[in-house]
Amino acid sequence: MEESDSLFPEEELLGNVLLVDDEKGELEDPEFEVEALRLEAESATDPRGCCPENKLTAAAEKRKKTAMHCRSQASHLPKEVVCLDKLREEKVLFIQKTRAELRACRERMGLITQQQESVAAEVAAEREANHSAAVGRLQAVSRRLCTELEKERDLQSKILATLKESENFMWHIEIQDGQLEGVRESARAQAEAAKRCFQMRAAERLSKEKETWGKAERSQVLRVRRAACLQKEQRLQHQKLVEDARKSHRMAVKFLKASLGRVQERVKQQEMESREHLRRRMDAVLALKKNITANRETLRKFQAWGQVKAELAEQKAQAEKEAILAHGGDAFKHLFHQRRCQELEAQKRTFEDKQKLRKHEIVSRILKEEAEEENRKRKPLSPNKPVDRLTLRDRTWGYIAQVCQGKTATAAPCSPAENDSFTHPEKSQLLKCISCESVQGDPGNANWEDQTLAEPEISGLWNESYKSCQVPGEDVDRKPVGGTKMEKDILARKVERLREGVIHKQVVSGREFKGCPFNSKPKLLHFKDFDIGKVYKEKVTLVNATYTINYCKLVGVEQHLRDFIHIDFHPPGPMSAGMSCEVLVTFKPMINKDLEGSVLFLAQTGRFSVPLKCSTKKCSLSLDKELIDFGSYVVGETASRIITLTNVGGLGTTFKFLPASEAFDMDTSPSVRKISSTLTYDDRGFYEKISSFSEQQPDGNRSSPVDMPSQRLQDEGHPAESATTMTMPPNEESTEISLGKQITEGEIGPFSSIKVPIIFSPVIPGAIQTRFKVMFKNQQCPTLYFRAIGVAVDVPVWVPKSSVDLKICMYDRLYQDSIIIHSRSNAALHLKLEVCKELRAHMELLPKMGYIQALSSYSAQLKFLPRHSLPEDAKKYFDKESGVLEAPMTIWVADQIRPVGFTVHAVITTSDLELSPSEVDFGYCTTYEAIRTRVSLCNRSLLPQEFGFIGLPKFVDIQPNDGFGTILPLDTLELDVIFQPTKAKVYSFTLTCKSEINRCFKLTCRAVGVHPPLELSHYQIKFAATSLYDTSLATLYVINSHLSMNSLTHSVPRIGSEDTCPVGPTSFQFLLPPDSPITISPSVGTVLPGKRCLVQVAFRPVLPSELIRQQAFQALIKDKEIKSFRKDMATQRKDPKGQSLSVLRLQNQDRLFQAPTSHSLQLQSQDLKSSSDEYQVAQATLVTSYQGKFDKFVVPCVVASGDIQDRKGMEPLSFSPHNTLYLELWCPAVAPSIIVTSDKGKTTCSFGDVAVGHGGTKKVSIQNISHEDLAVECSLLNPDGPFVLMNPVSKLPAGETHVLTLTFCPRESVMAQEALDIMTKRGTLSLTLVGIGVASMITCSIEGHVLNMGYVIAGESVSSSFKLQNKSSLPIKFSIQLDSVSSSRRENQQQLPQFLASPAQRTEVVGPQNHSGQSVFSVVPVKGIMGPGGAQDFTVTFSPDHESLYFSDRLQVVLFEKKVSQHILLKGAACEHMMFVEGGDPLDVPVESLVIPACDPERREGTEELKPILVTLDYIQLDTDTPAPPATRELRVGCIRTTQLSPKKTVEFSLDSVASLQHQGFTVEPSRGFVERGQTKTISISWMPPTDFDPDHPLMVSALLQLKGDVKETYKVFFIAQVMTSP
Repeated sequence: MEESDSLFPEEELLGNVLLVDDEKGELEDPEFEVEALRLEAESATDPRGCCPENKLTAAAEKRKKTAMHCRSQASHLPKEVVCLDKLREEKVLFIQKTRAELRACRERMGLITQQQESVAAEVAAEREANHSAAVGRLQAVSRRLCTELEKERDLQSKILATLKESENFMWHIEIQDGQLEGVRESARAQAEAAKRCFQMRAAERLSKEKETWGKAERSQVLRVRRAACLQKEQRLQHQKLVEDARKSHRMAVKFLKASLGRVQERVKQQEMESREHLRRRMDAVLALKKNITANRETLRKFQAWGQVKAELAEQKAQAEKEAILAHGGDAFKHLFHQRRCQELEAQKRTFEDKQKLRKHEIVSRILKEEAEEENRKRKPLSPNKPVDRLTLRDRTWGYIAQVCQGKTATAAPCSPAENDSFTHPEKSQLLKCISCESVQGDPGNANWEDQTLAEPEISGLWNESYKSCQVPGEDVDRKPVGGTKMEKDILARKVERLREGVIHKQVVSGREFKGCPFNSKPKLLHFKDFDIGKVYKEKVTLVNATYTINYCKLVGVEQHLRDFIHIDFHPPGPMSAGMSCEVLVTFKPMINKDLEGSVLFLAQTGRFSVPLKCSTKKCSLSLDKELIDFGSYVVGETASRIITLTNVGGLGTTFKFLPASEAFDMDTSPSVRKISSTLTYDDRGFYEKISSFSEQQPDGNRSSPVDMPSQRLQDEGHPAESATTMTMPPNEESTEISLGKQITEGEIGPFSSIKVPIIFSPVIPGAIQTRFKVMFKNQQCPTLYFRAIGVAVDVPVWVPKSSVDLKICMYDRLYQDSIIIHSRSNAALHLKLEVCKELRAHMELLPKMGYIQALSSYSAQLKFLPRHSLPEDAKKYFDKESGVLEAPMTIWVADQIRPVGFTVHAVITTSDLELSPSEVDFGYCTTYEAIRTRVSLCNRSLLPQEFGFIGLPKFVDIQPNDGFGTILPLDTLELDVIFQPTKAKVYSFTLTCKSEINRCFKLTCRAVGVHPPLELSHYQIKFAATSLYDTSLATLYVINSHLSMNSLTHSVPRIGSEDTCPVGPTSFQFLLPPDSPITISPSVGTVLPGKRCLVQVAFRPVLPSELIRQQAFQALIKDKEIKSFRKDMATQRKDPKGQSLSVLRLQNQDRLFQAPTSHSLQLQSQDLKSSSDEYQVAQATLVTSYQGKFDKFVVPCVVASGDIQDRKGMEPLSFSPHNTLYLELWCPAVAPSIIVTSDKGKTTCSFGDVAVGHGGTKKVSIQNISHEDLAVECSLLNPDGPFVLMNPVSKLPAGETHVLTLTFCPRESVMAQEALDIMTKRGTLSLTLVGIGVASMITCSIEGHVLNMGYVIAGESVSSSFKLQNKSSLPIKFSIQLDSVSSSRRENQQQLPQFLASPAQRTEVVGPQNHSGQSVFSVVPVKGIMGPGGAQDFTVTFSPDHESLYFSDRLQVVLFEKKVSQHILLKGAACEHMMFVEGGDPLDVPVESLVIPACDPERREGTEELKPILVTLDYIQLDTDTPAPPATRELRVGCIRTTQLSPKKTVEFSLDSVASLQHQGFTVEPSRGFVERGQTKTISISWMPPTDFDPDHPLMVSALLQLKGDVKETYKVFFIAQVMTSP
């Protein structure tokens, strides 16, 4: 802190103090400014950021002088002196200005005098010249000058008088200044004293600053030393770390080399393995390919056989039908009967198959049970456990059988040896009790106790004598029952893999879902109070609680619930988040036992379960209270209280109320006694588990919740009663508290309650306590105990109302009540009323003292005024959370030790009303609109309160009810505060809400009123009801009324209190909402001042495209269903025998492919275009059923100053968001009055393709669907167009239909389209007429009309095909002609050869021909007819007999033997060998000599002929500073695909002298390579001029290109490169 303080120089500190003391004096003194600037410059030159001591002292002295001077002027002078100085300055300035005006006036007078003299001289000269007109003009000038001179003299006299008065006033000021000279002297003395005091303080501060600076320097030195030590330590530590790192690096390199060696070996091994794996995969793929080919052939055969069989069956059915009809019978009835028989046979076969499968399952199940039985017998038996003892399941089923028979079990001894006599129930009776729905799950998974008791379908299969050899061999699985060990391992691995694949984490947007994937409603499935034999059903709704799509699968119920619970659940498939599905749970109880478990499900994110509970009928008895407190009663009075016994269970019983000291025997149920006497201890426990009233805990010692009170009383010292007989010793009872005589015993039914009165009649003063009990006949119901206590007093004074309830009270409000005091004494008593000390500031009893007369009453007044300090004052009696006050009051009676008390109860609440938000900012609002803001008014009180907003300004309104109303307790009302400014300014106001108790709550509001520079003539437009696809128009004006900047005469456009908007052109723009049926024209414009602009608003309602596509999607689904139904019917007719199986297959297919089909149809509907038929049909359907719609749009209009034409390019104008105008549009849309009923309601009438010169006719039906007759007018069609309306209509009655006849006669091949408007007073129907005039036209599949046949070996041929397609709707007759065989060919050969002419003048397209005389090119077919829209394939054959590169011909397609439609240029080349090179510049002419060259094979073999190739590269360099791209050319080396046998299948090429070429700037890639048959390879050549290249001398180099195929050919390639400065 010392160092930071010393960083600021002393002059800055002093300057800051002086500036704060008197900022005005510093700014007005010029010396201060100069000195401050100089000191800042000196401080900037100091490198340490602080000044030397002498500079600090000088700067401080100057600052002190300036500050003291300012203080003497502003602080120490009296107000009279300061005012006098200001007045003198003003007068001096005024005198100077007056004298300046006097000088100016005298100068003007002199100037006017000179002008008069010059005018007089001119007048004299003109008079001499006899110019009367000039004389008159000069006289007028002279008179004007005289008038001005007089005015100037008057002004001079006034100025002199004013100057004299000012000088007199200055004299008086000087006199007063002399009188105040003493005051000035005293002020100067005070200023000097203040200056000396300030200098002393500055010196002290300077000394302190120096000390601080010294301490900072010493601390800096210490820090530098410490930093040096730390750096040294760090350097040593760094050296040590570097040495350790080098050692570690050497060790790491050693281990890395070893690791890399191992890795390389591993990589080599993996590579060998991958190669071997790839070879095996290739072999497998080849084998699979062969198998697929064989399977396809087999499948094709089966399909052919199926088709033949179907055709034979169809022929047979048709023959039978014809035969029946020939005999006069009913063919349909016969076929129906035959089909029905086939269906029955198919069902019978299906049933037989199912029976066989069921038999197999039963046999396998029996074998499995026998195997388990053998395994159990082989296990050693425990010596302590009897072998033949019945299982728990056997005893359970035995009990169920007895219950079903209505009998009781016979007594039997409990010895283990006699348990064999326990007979199993009959199987038929057990089958009646067991529902087939209760058997769920795999019985093979049950243990040996869960044996099934159902009777087998085949009698004798479960006998002990049955052996596996009795089963036929073909129906029995010979494998082991549990499967082999390998199969079990495979099954376990598959199950584990399945579980890993099914359950996976769900992560959406980086968040992983955790928790239960589905929520169940209800959360607990509870079957209460069930009866055996009845069926109970309950629906459970599962809701997907995950983040995205999930699946749900039923796993089952727990093992012990499978016999009683059945689940009906159909998996719904993928479920989105929040979607739900239903599960039906059926419960059929077989035993009277509580069951608990859960229903297990499997979701995509894991398992979850729904808890399930089944509870039997029980007696659930309870008392509403355990203690009855009568309070204090005087001896002789009688009081009564009610205790309620409630049974919330579904089983009734007998009860009895009696004192706890009495004994009473309850009859035990004979059935229970009988069962308990016959069953053993284990059996009795099991029966208790089944028929117990309450759920028993595992330890067996914990009592039920109902028995807790009695248990607690037993713990206090009362002995527990026996379950059957009560043997408590009799005790003396108090008769003062007794049971009522009405109800003490009786029967209590299920879900009912009994009220028993308890009477208190005190006889002796003191506390009285009596204990009672309630006993029940049902032994499962514990005995209930309760106590009654009371106090008998003999006080003569009492208060009848021991509790005074003041209800709900507010803070700072007075509440009163009267307290009545009674006396039974025979003498007058003195009373003193006392309030507890904590509440004396809030509550008062008046009078505080008094006398109550004998056997009379006394009234006292209670006053309660709660204050806000009540929670702190009465902490003991007040609850802050609930606001409840319980205050004890005391009445002291003379000569009585015990006082009389009563309690005051009250609920204290606040009276606050809370406005949220407390501040409202309306923002910017124009004077042509209103802003509405929602404000919440919350009542924090527990009482309703009336409120009202009072004193509202004119520009504010509050709704509803104008801001008045009543708010309920703890309720919140939403109020609308509407603000509409009246002028442009900044609004800041407060709204006051006053409650009924005159409390005020403030709402602060702010807003800015805006007066925009433009205004609209209408701010709201209500369109008339407009039909769909019709247009309604409305007009309004945008007005610019801003003509003047004077704000005094009228309100000017501005934003709040800002500057006024400039006068000039103002632009506007309407911003339409997206996808709205509104059009505004013009939407952008400029309005000049005082002008207005007409704006047209159009409303054209249309149907949303998404709605139309949805309707089309539904139509597509319906069509799909109809087609599928027809296909099913056709399949059913063809295959009547397999109808049931086919139906099942179709149902499965529908389930599997329903979602993909609907998805594909939905995508198809989204791809629909507005011109498609499905789209128009859906649109017509929706228009017909349209019910109308009302929309309201608010269109903002932004305003900007300036002309929109003055903007630069597309630069937008600066529109202010605060000057925005708003236009409200009401747009009702209705259904049209006239619709199209023909062609599914399409409004587009398409004539299709019509031949030029022909005509087409269409009929369109229109209907009036309104309830009135309509006058109809039709718009005019183009008189020169192809469309004509033959029968216009003038009137269309309600509900009638008229057919319009339209014709289309095209005169040329063009697509025509016109609109026909049918207009009525209720709307317009627009028909779109479309037609196409078709001319004969074909297209060719060859692009560019050039067919290049490529290279062919001489003597061979190659073929290529192309297609001609008829694009018109008319059949076309065609013929093919070649120029080489045309009649004009002979005439053209008589002319000069084409190669003698310039290239631009060459028109010959026929190249060399074969030496044999046959045509090089041939085409088939030569002529024919193409149908409408048809196509024709043509094959062109190229057959050269010698080598040439210029074979060419032209093919012409002639239509109707007259018109030439297509020209196709045929090209080809022939070589003697299989390789060729193309590219480079041409070196010969495209015409061969007529002389056939002789072939000399010996010469060719002896000397190798070099073929030249010229390649010219032009390097274009337009700018010497910028490098140009290199010049590039290409050569193509090819290998011809031939049928001849050749030892080489590829062509190799190589270019020598590549290094020399690179030295000359050439780049050749690739320089060598090979080419496969039928392919070409490109050699790219590029050239960049070297640095020593001379542009005036082109570069020429050569290289040899060798090709090796069936023969070896050598080409000499000449490279000529040159630099060009222009392209």
